[in-house]
Amino acid sequence: MSKQVSPLALVELGADAPCCAPLAQRRVPAETAAVLAPAFKALGDPVRLQLLSMIASAEGGEACVCDLTPAFELTGPTISHHLKALREAGLVDAERRGTWVYYRARPAVLRQLAALLTVESTPA
Repeated sequence: MSKQVSPLALVELGADAPCCAPLAQRRVPAETAAVLAPAFKALGDPVRLQLLSMIASAEGGEACVCDLTPAFELTGPTISHHLKALREAGLVDAERRGTWVYYRARPAVLRQLAALLTVESTPA
């Protein structure tokens, strides 16, 4: 299985700089689409979307896998698989502390994805 490019490369352009113009304003270049697609694909799964939401909204900005797993009727290995997909897509960072792994959302990447989806209202 080939590894896809992750949005990590976009963050290096500048944490607050949008990666590109909103897609409603201009066509997304092929290279940019290739970098962003894995993140959108990861978010296309309902469990991953919920996990990211739980992590991003967690007190202190991070969540322990020990707190995430009980929220689902899924096995620990299945949750780990989904968290790995979020990590590989560049949406979260992970840090092992003893037995547990703590996850933190990557706000700069989320801002870049949000900027791409921004739809500006047009004057009436």
